[in-house]
Amino acid sequence: MDRNIEQEETLNRNRKIFIAGIVLVLLLLVMTACSGGSSEKSPESSDSNAVAGAQAETDDTENGDAEAGTVNDEAAGDEEEITMKMTINDTEVNVAWENNASVRALADLAKDGPVTIQMDPYGGFEQVGSIGATLPSNDTNIKTKAGDIMLYTSDHMVIFHGSNSWAYTRLGRITGKSGSELRDLLGGSGVTVTVTAD
Repeated sequence: MDRNIEQEETLNRNRKIFIAGIVLVLLLLVMTACSGGSSEKSPESSDSNAVAGAQAETDDTENGDAEAGTVNDEAAGDEEEITMKMTINDTEVNVAWENNASVRALADLAKDGPVTIQMDPYGGFEQVGSIGATLPSNDTNIKTKAGDIMLYTSDHMVIFHGSNSWAYTRLGRITGKSGSELRDLLGGSGVTVTVTAD
């Protein structure tokens, strides 16, 4: 009889260890899922929470009336004013470009000929595509909104028709378009973006 009690106690102890192991594995899975699992953003991955947040935060108001394509290049001293034009598919859009090294490098590329970027939709809130060159970057955590143009991983341009939070370098902002106009322009399938020197 003592042997049966001993076997039963061993069996109970083994069950407890097995259950504790399962709980530990589940806890690790939950912690990994909550942390996002990775510090890298991948266009192939999906983020349903970001999509829901982006659609709720899309701004349907006008984005401003800044002069199209002008970089206020005060930091560059006596350098000539840099201007660029952007078209999305066949639609020319007004852009208020930032005054930073990334935009100046993009303008230098555009002086050599049109910079054409094939973009694909990602996450239901943006279009993203390779620039084909590496630009200087100064990424900071930014909460984007519709119309924002960002540099991602130093070699991808991202144009938003919704909202997202990530580390980007700001390139500029599309002006003169409402949130719904931006969704119409960017919210479908892939687009072709062309940046040209003015």
